[in-house]
Amino acid sequence: MIVVGLTGSIGMGKSTTASLFAEAGVPVYDADAEVRRLYAPGGAAVGPVEAAFPGVVKAGAVDRDLLGARVLGNPESLNQLNSIVWPLMGEARAKFLSDAAAAKAALVVLDIPLLFETGGERSVDVTVVVSAPEHVQRHRVLARPAMTEAKFAAILKAQMPDAEKRRRADFVVDTSRSVADARAQVTAIIAALRAQAKQAN
Repeated sequence: MIVVGLTGSIGMGKSTTASLFAEAGVPVYDADAEVRRLYAPGGAAVGPVEAAFPGVVKAGAVDRDLLGARVLGNPESLNQLNSIVWPLMGEARAKFLSDAAAAKAALVVLDIPLLFETGGERSVDVTVVVSAPEHVQRHRVLARPAMTEAKFAAILKAQMPDAEKRRRADFVVDTSRSVADARAQVTAIIAALRAQAKQAN
């Protein structure tokens, strides 16, 4: 089973690209979705996060805007948060991989926003980086509700530069044109990896 690490900076189209892999029948682990589950009422991260950052839990769930205001631009706080959340995410990711292996999946995708920043590329076989020109990224991100230039800058500062991600990638998906074009790129990547898996067997 080939494990693909899918990543990309904010506003690059990573979520859309992940959905294209899923659409093609490839099992996808969504790190952002897992975080949402952990932060939701009853989620395993709610208690520990509130203990570390009092006041960020509202109506039984972690308020991501309040939490972001506490950790963005504060490496010490961000590391503290990661030390709480990453082990919990690791458990879910291990189960996903185990289930996929049991189902004899030839290929799986781990959709992880901070793959390179956390050294996660060492635990995957192949890396796919989703990218777009800077002006496209900026337009997409600043169109989001409640996004500001300052918040965008803080997020970018916490992420590896796009050029470095592309340099490290085994494959790059350019999302600047159309969904159909991105789909064609994903289809080509899947075909190449399936051929590689057959050769390995």
